[in-house]
Amino acid sequence: MWGNVVPRVAELSPLERVRLRRVAMRYAAHGWEVTPGACLARSRFVCGRAGCPTVGCHPALENWELAASADPSRVATWWRNRPHGVLLPTGRAFDVLEVPAHLGRHVLDAVQTHPAGTGVRGPVLVTPTGRWMFLVRPGDPLRPELEHCFHVVRHGPGSWIPAPPTRLPEGTVRWAVAPEQARWQLPDSYLVQNTLIGALRASGVTLAPDLLPGHLPLPRRGR
Repeated sequence: MWGNVVPRVAELSPLERVRLRRVAMRYAAHGWEVTPGACLARSRFVCGRAGCPTVGCHPALENWELAASADPSRVATWWRNRPHGVLLPTGRAFDVLEVPAHLGRHVLDAVQTHPAGTGVRGPVLVTPTGRWMFLVRPGDPLRPELEHCFHVVRHGPGSWIPAPPTRLPEGTVRWAVAPEQARWQLPDSYLVQNTLIGALRASGVTLAPDLLPGHLPLPRRGR
């Protein structure tokens, strides 16, 4: 598979390679399916698939949605010999709400003191390009106020995110709030979305008209 790849992938120390494998297996041990990402080669990513035109971060496997797994032995095999990025499919164990840095910091500060407590606090990762990603319970669409707001992207079924400690050309993906800090619990999506809406309005962003009080989506009970 890798014989015809011209660009050399990033040289990682044995310790770094072991760390990638161990972290991927830790995610899998908590029921988060993972899939190997293409390997970083200078400023682009190579997956080894002949003719693949994608140079940004992307899955190494063409059938990544079907191949994604939480099986420890399978995960260990993927990371045994190659410094793959660690990708987490969304729309399964969790969805993700992605926002720019200025909004992410505001929302993180707000959820730390939110009256809903753990119902709104969960893992948050940050990319080196300044994107903040809030992991939430899966299945809830964006509220109408956010559907056409370019500041917020929802990752659900068919999407994925790069997880720490994946390397990008600009640096390493990191946790702002690690899963262990959140006790591997996921917050209610609508509670986080409500916080996002408040932060956007406070920054002067115009959103779609409010829903009528009787039509507000209600937080769902934890699973």
